[in-house]
Amino acid sequence: LFRPQQQRMKQHREMVANIRRGDTVVTSGGIVGKVYRVKEDNPEIEVEIAENTRVKVIRGTIAEVRAKGEPTKDGE
Repeated sequence: LFRPQQQRMKQHREMVANIRRGDTVVTSGGIVGKVYRVKEDNPEIEVEIAENTRVKVIRGTIAEVRAKGEPTKDGE
């Protein structure tokens, strides 16, 4: 009963730990942006959501990480 939830949590932790500069991320709030700055010991990452517009995002709020150059699901 609890095992699938633990597996999802482990996958999420690994996904967030492997975020690199240039990756496209989607936050749990629905914001899509490109990772601009990552510091390993910092719980925040800097995401560029528009040209010259950067926001700080808590790593735990990242819902999805897309590989560099991976197209969006609706073909954009």
